[in-house]
Amino acid sequence: MGQSTISVYLDDSIKKQFDSLCAEYGMSVSTAFNIYARTVVRQRKIPFEITAENDPFYSESNARILKESIEQMEQHPERNVVKALEELEELADG
Repeated sequence: MGQSTISVYLDDSIKKQFDSLCAEYGMSVSTAFNIYARTVVRQRKIPFEITAENDPFYSESNARILKESIEQMEQHPERNVVKALEELEELADG
């Protein structure tokens, strides 16, 4: 079986922390990445949840506002404005 090289750019601080953690586990960084890649291939998914916790779109306050907006749209469908993409582009172009 042939081998390939992958270059990964990491922040210096993260690399040092990752090197240290891998050493604590008794493995090299290369072994850790091999474990990760094999798990992704075997499970056909990223083996952990990826979240956008710091993204303001996903904040609790924005989620509440979106939920309220959706409820208003559902309660008063006669107030909903529907525009085609072309109409929105015309409005944007002024």
